[in-house]
Amino acid sequence: MKLNLPNKLTVARIIATPVFMLFLLWDFTGHYIAALLLFIAAALTDLFDGKYAREHNLVTDFGKFLDPLADKMLTTAAFIGFAVKGIGYGIGWILFIVLFREFLISSLRLVAVSSGGKVIAANIFGKLKTVMQMVAIIYVITAAAFTEIFVGIINVQWVFIGMNILGDILLWASAILAVCSGAIYLWQNRGCINPDK
Repeated sequence: MKLNLPNKLTVARIIATPVFMLFLLWDFTGHYIAALLLFIAAALTDLFDGKYAREHNLVTDFGKFLDPLADKMLTTAAFIGFAVKGIGYGIGWILFIVLFREFLISSLRLVAVSSGGKVIAANIFGKLKTVMQMVAIIYVITAAAFTEIFVGIINVQWVFIGMNILGDILLWASAILAVCSGAIYLWQNRGCINPDK
């Protein structure tokens, strides 16, 4: 199967995810910066592929299905990495909320395709959730990199505490948006759920 450019970018985002995870978890000098740069590059492909596909009439069912899946892989990898590293207040609960929502909506998409051939594309609420998650992840990794570099240089503890608090707020905001967007997806596609079938 020949992939168009937007779909190639989506596949590239999927391939970049385990490399990003490796950079995030492997404790070598500058690993947070490496993880941050790779995550930003992958996030930019997400912005570019959808815009390019719409402008050049290259929107496909394959892309509609794979693009949100690639986003989930990338952002979930970051949340798992944060949980492993112990970054973020209540990160275990945030990870649970994110995974619960993603499994639920992915299952809904599979049911919609198998029962009526309907492909549920990402809507504005799902996109807002993804953008919020990416903003939170970029900030948190940036704060971790800043702390790693300057912890022995800057002796003003409230700087690091303030950065961590803002990171926690962004992570929880992304979790709340995940719940809200998930509920909207379920409501909008409630016709796909038929317990009698």
